[in-house]
Amino acid sequence: MSAAGRGAAPHFLLTNDDGIDAPGLAALAEAAAELGPCSWVAPRLVQSGCSHRVTTEGPLRVQQHGERRWAVDGTPADCVRLGLSRLTQGVTWVLSGINHGGNLGADVHHSGTVAAAREAALHGLPGIAVSQYRRRGAAIDWRRAVAWLRPLLRDLLNRPWKPGTFWNINLPHLLEPAHEPNIVFCPLDLNPLPLSYSEADGQLLYSGNYHERARQAGSDVDVCFQGGIAVTLLSVV
Repeated sequence: MSAAGRGAAPHFLLTNDDGIDAPGLAALAEAAAELGPCSWVAPRLVQSGCSHRVTTEGPLRVQQHGERRWAVDGTPADCVRLGLSRLTQGVTWVLSGINHGGNLGADVHHSGTVAAAREAALHGLPGIAVSQYRRRGAAIDWRRAVAWLRPLLRDLLNRPWKPGTFWNINLPHLLEPAHEPNIVFCPLDLNPLPLSYSEADGQLLYSGNYHERARQAGSDVDVCFQGGIAVTLLSVV
């Protein structure tokens, strides 16, 4: 079965973990706009690193920010749950991102961006998480990210979809403007993040170097760090 809405134009639910005003979410909307209508249901504030946490013991405040746009005082997974059950109708795809930073390898287990796409799969819908790897001290070129992402979204929408799976995309941070990255379908890197903590005033602060993490040849970390677009198929189990 095609994942592109059973032959009809897809209706996208857009979310992220950087907040509804993040430029990455606007870039995602721009990349998806010509493919189908978009409804935004995103956290009001930054929820980075919240993993797949959901709110079940307290209220979720929702504010409308315009036509088909809502901000939620909750997590990305909360946003997907509210979007599918209360705020929108006819959603066929969930798109999450574009995250301000990579979500590679072990990152997928604590990423709110990835959790939103996983939540979609749990409800029987295809999802795509998109992240923009960022070199330390360098700005993100969102227009370039949109140009890379738009044809890739079209490709993934036209592929057969297996229930229970979702896609994780990581865009590279290229400093050479003339270079265009290859799209590489690759496995998830299984290495843990480095365990390094510094101590100051009796407190411990994580000090692992993300950019020098271990990587398996041909994995998503390796592909993205070498300048390719890493595309990884993930599963809810």
